[in-house]
Amino acid sequence: MAKPNYSGTFHMVEQENMDSYLEALDINFALRKIVCLLKPTKEITHDPATGAMKIRTVTTFKNFNMDFTIGKEFTEDLGPVDGRVCQTTVDWDGDNLVCVQRGEKEGRGWTHWLEGDKLHLEMRVQGIKAKQVFKKAN
Repeated sequence: MAKPNYSGTFHMVEQENMDSYLEALDINFALRKIVCLLKPTKEITHDPATGAMKIRTVTTFKNFNMDFTIGKEFTEDLGPVDGRVCQTTVDWDGDNLVCVQRGEKEGRGWTHWLEGDKLHLEMRVQGIKAKQVFKKAN
């Protein structure tokens, strides 16, 4: 069965537990407060035939780009996030995209899934979970 196409522009509409997640990544207090106020937009380009995916997280403060091929490990520079480098793999779990980021922090990664016009993102590190929900732009 074909996997869903995640392509689109999505605007954040909900966020839970982001401060605790950022604290687990050793992000300083002031930066955590700024990040928690941001309303990011996700711009996703996904080619289901090749597995190529680009995720652009755009904010008024800082942007983050992630380019990868589903199922292939790559070195991810998380400098814009927390200054770390991880060995990262994004793969399918059913229709969900699951990311495992191996590096200094245990249990680090995220899961994306689609429900109707909403893109869900659960981020994990050291047993702490944060969630964001994005609505697809028309």
